[in-house]
Amino acid sequence: MANNSQSNKYVIFLELLFYAVLPYAIWKFGRELFGDYAAMLLSTVPGIIYTVYRFAKDRQFNMTGLFILGSMLIGTTVDLLSGSAEQMIWNNVYLGLFYTFLYVILLIVKQPFSLYIAVDFAYLQGHSRKDSKTLFFQKGMFQWFQLIQIVFIIRGFVMAGITVFLLRKYGIDSFGDMLVYKRVAGWVFSGILMGMFFYINVIVQKYTKGLQEKGDEKLPETDIVAD
Repeated sequence: MANNSQSNKYVIFLELLFYAVLPYAIWKFGRELFGDYAAMLLSTVPGIIYTVYRFAKDRQFNMTGLFILGSMLIGTTVDLLSGSAEQMIWNNVYLGLFYTFLYVILLIVKQPFSLYIAVDFAYLQGHSRKDSKTLFFQKGMFQWFQLIQIVFIIRGFVMAGITVFLLRKYGIDSFGDMLVYKRVAGWVFSGILMGMFFYINVIVQKYTKGLQEKGDEKLPETDIVAD
């Protein structure tokens, strides 16, 4: 438990450093040297470096990891093509809303991205993707993944709202504040999501234990949500 606590604190420290502190410092002290747009582009570099590092370190060569890496590449491309600092911020708002819209679609068609994140995690623990997917589509668990999907959607709108509010009220000078406020909001939502995933894990353990006590080797097909 102590090692896990220290590890979590270390991860939080690195995220704060690479996603907030270093970008803020680059933006704050680089504006006069490079101009707003160039300083804003440079402020994204620490986050990109850390994301690639975590991707390689955790060996996230799965749907979740590839989505994160793909999103980062798309975001970097959008930033480079924006042409100005203000347009870069607006383009990131539009891109974030686009991802949120995709989450809404996945929610409606009952294919929550959160469920596939859990499948990838279970696979890293040595469980079959097919068995995990079948298990997670059980009625007793599937609604929780839909709720997590809703949290993803709310997070997308909140992040966009923070950005638009600060940009409209304070202009481009609020970019540094955006980095800090969005990082704090990100931690809040991460805490909520981690709690929900943890609760699902408890439900999974109880469910599988119940099947074992009944002597069932297969999941009941009548309890599977249509996918």
